[in-house]
Amino acid sequence: QVQLVESGGGLVQPGGSLRLSCAASGFTFSSYAMSWYRQAPGKERGLVATVSSTGGSTNYADSVKGRFTISRDNAKNTVYLQMNSLKPDDTAVYYCYVRYFGTYWGQGTQVTVSS
Repeated sequence: QVQLVESGGGLVQPGGSLRLSCAASGFTFSSYAMSWYRQAPGKERGLVATVSSTGGSTNYADSVKGRFTISRDNAKNTVYLQMNSLKPDDTAVYYCYVRYFGTYWGQGTQVTVSS
């Protein structure tokens, strides 16, 4: 079965950096686009970034452009989200997502940006 397991969240000061990882299994990882979403308290879940199956194409929410970088390692079945210049507004639970004959989500990893 499809499994997505996120890691790398935590507490960071404004201006700091974190790298999230999502280890995938149960499908042919290299054939599918992967995405990161986030959900802040009291807000709807929203798309942060998407990377194509080969890693050659990416797109980002306007709020994170220039600060976040999505990438993937198809040999390791892992997708990453490098987050730099973090702001308090980036505080949220971050989820890994794939559409594979249905939609699949990881369990989420908490990112808190606070001084």
